[in-house]
Amino acid sequence: MLIKTFQDILPLVEKPSSYLGNEINSIRKDLDKVKLRVALAFPDLYEIGTSHFGMQIIYHILNMDKQIAAERVFTPGSDMEEYLRLSGLPLATLESQTPLGRFDIIGFSLLYELNYTNILTMFDLGKIPFFARERDSDVPLVIAGGPCTCNPEPIADLFDAMVVGDGEGAVMEMAQAWIRWKKTGNRDKEKLLTDWSGIEGVYIPAFYQVTYDPAGFQVPLPRPFDQTMNKGKVSRAIFTDLDKAPFPGEPVVPFGKPVHDRLRLEVSRGCSRGCRFCQAGMIYRPVRERSPDTLLCQTDKCLASTGYEDISLLSLSTGDYQCLIPLMERLMDQSEYKNIAVSLPSLRADMLTPDLMKQIKKVRKTGFTIAPEAGSQRLRNIINKNITEKAVADTVKHAFNLGWQRIKLYFMIGLPYETGDDLRSIVEFVKDLRKISVPRKNNGKINVSISTFIPKPHTPFQWASQITRLESKEKINWLRQNLKLPGIHVKWQNPDVSFLEGLWARGDRRLVNLLVAAYQKGCRFDGWSDKFQYDRWEKALSDAGVDIDFYTTRRRDLVEPLPWDHIDIKISKDFLKEEWKRAEEGIPTLDCRWGDCHGCGVCNFQTIQPKVFERSAKKGVTSLNRSGASFESKSEFNKRIKITYSKLEPGKYFGHLELVNIFLRALRRAKISIKYSNGFHPMPKVSFEDPLPIGMESQNEIFFLTTTEMMEPEDIIKGLNNHLPPGILIHDCQIEPSSGGKNDNKSTRYQIVLRDEVFKKSELERFRERNELIVSRLNRKGKLKKINIKDMVESIQLLSPKKLEIILESKRGSMMRPMEAVLNIFTVSEQTLRQAKVVKMAKQNT
Repeated sequence: MLIKTFQDILPLVEKPSSYLGNEINSIRKDLDKVKLRVALAFPDLYEIGTSHFGMQIIYHILNMDKQIAAERVFTPGSDMEEYLRLSGLPLATLESQTPLGRFDIIGFSLLYELNYTNILTMFDLGKIPFFARERDSDVPLVIAGGPCTCNPEPIADLFDAMVVGDGEGAVMEMAQAWIRWKKTGNRDKEKLLTDWSGIEGVYIPAFYQVTYDPAGFQVPLPRPFDQTMNKGKVSRAIFTDLDKAPFPGEPVVPFGKPVHDRLRLEVSRGCSRGCRFCQAGMIYRPVRERSPDTLLCQTDKCLASTGYEDISLLSLSTGDYQCLIPLMERLMDQSEYKNIAVSLPSLRADMLTPDLMKQIKKVRKTGFTIAPEAGSQRLRNIINKNITEKAVADTVKHAFNLGWQRIKLYFMIGLPYETGDDLRSIVEFVKDLRKISVPRKNNGKINVSISTFIPKPHTPFQWASQITRLESKEKINWLRQNLKLPGIHVKWQNPDVSFLEGLWARGDRRLVNLLVAAYQKGCRFDGWSDKFQYDRWEKALSDAGVDIDFYTTRRRDLVEPLPWDHIDIKISKDFLKEEWKRAEEGIPTLDCRWGDCHGCGVCNFQTIQPKVFERSAKKGVTSLNRSGASFESKSEFNKRIKITYSKLEPGKYFGHLELVNIFLRALRRAKISIKYSNGFHPMPKVSFEDPLPIGMESQNEIFFLTTTEMMEPEDIIKGLNNHLPPGILIHDCQIEPSSGGKNDNKSTRYQIVLRDEVFKKSELERFRERNELIVSRLNRKGKLKKINIKDMVESIQLLSPKKLEIILESKRGSMMRPMEAVLNIFTVSEQTLRQAKVVKMAKQNT
């Protein structure tokens, strides 16, 4: 096996399309013709990173500037990492396959603490030194943003700069400052960092000297010339008006199976419910809503540019969006007209009004999520989860009545002031809800998700202790045993994972050596249950001399310095202390949207204040654009169309299901109306012939669709080819008189070209001389079936020592792929065949 280039690796990995970088709406610029090159890095797999809309926004903002090129890079899968190390090839961006070291800035999105080891993986594979102090002016600057920067200290030494808060404004200010700095010819990195430090929300870790007091608490001190700025604190950046925020009207449409494979609309940012455990509810204040008109315009443009068939409304509390009902009315009108599904990830139990339920009846019903968090009202008052058991029960009843078949309930264990009675209340609560689901004709199911409470910075519970791993396991096991009931399914987060997350959430700079030690012991993808290895972390903790209890299980004193005290999230520490005191007394705090201001400190009521719309406002909400062809016309016109296409490199790396998705979305973007089935989940009338395995090319593939509008075949060909990725090309389009029947017996010609080995003529001769060559395989029912390869091979010949042509015959119930035949006829390795060029040839005219 020879690996010289990145292209040599693609045939060998499990998900090659994740590394192509030629998705619809991806942007490619000539890196030699721009002033600033930025690699946007996400420390997790492609299917996770491409689902993060924040990265799409930054990608869009930077690439809008002609002087700047932004490309993407994700943590490679374990197989890709292995081949990169084996070959010595560096980690590179998707769009241009440019090594990370050739970029000017590498910008990381930090969403989850257990992704931190993946940062080091990307550094290592990209040949970037781990620590900022080790990187000179010939190495890219490394910056970071995302919610984890609200306590940047555990990984601060890795980064030159970190953005705290909303990145829409800060990222362009930083880019423009870099361009100005570069223009001066000054290679002094400190000069640039000084300029960056003057941008709101930008934290320069090197500008803070870290000391530790006699009790072992970290005390970061700003350098003398920085103390004049907000008393040495870094203030969170806030984008105050989301209607003016840059938004990607042409977002990248990922290949494969991203975890959120739909159009995501952020209806609002921030939450003022005040749940005392919730970090997001604190660090994203104040509430800022997008206007319905803005959202509808974004929907129109994004649906046209992506071909998505699903819309998801996102916010920390979607049900609190004041114009949800008029927005839903317009979106549901779109849904009915163009077969677009609208989903609501979750709603607060107390926000289900009759008007909203009318709209929800039309929504595709998969799962409905409710987060009571605690089983007793006493504990819900302590954590300020202002929701009653009756409201939850009513919501569950309504959800089942409206057609949902599955309800998901979220609970936490280990909350401050939790007792055994609170755990028992969870069991009784779930049993009561089960009584609602049991009589249902649709066999309503309840999924219970249990996680361990993790105290997070900048919340009223930042001083709380986290329960031990042993306590967590005991409580989870007790709940599992007592919730073993029909119709109840219990899931839980591994307590070891929760414990580590708690360590990193409230850690300080001493933990960075632990991170390196864990990485060197092989820790990767720690947020993935199949990759997480706590035993390696235990060894790393021991080697690094880290007292994990110092950071997790001890209760912190209200007067002790916290590692994140110099990060001004704009929430007053006095407010957090007051909320901690109210929690001790079990006193809830009402949402300031519908009551008095509680003085949390975020709003100055001049430049920063809540932006919400009147709940009843319906006037001025525009309808969605109905211009152009709908995806299914309501006319009676129905014609079955046969479409012939080729699937050549790089299109050969698409699996069958993702290829179907690619075509369906291309049809939507091209405004080609197709027929849908009836029923609650209408499916497009599209069918494909025998799917090809990943890695095989074809000169001639066929699929059928039923169109509902008259279109010229040439227009269909042109329309689709304008919206397909490289490697997929439509060649012919014909109206089929009828569906016809499938030919049970057919022959297919393949050509196989080896890269590094040759086919042995003697082995081919031995095959020809044999009467039979039997292979055994399991059929779909698990029974052993024997097949004679001689019966399947109609013709086989060597066109050259490296090139083979084989014609295989498919019979009813039996077919053979060329790879299987070749592996049994010749002594070539499977790796060699995976790197070979295998082409299904077009039928020859006779």
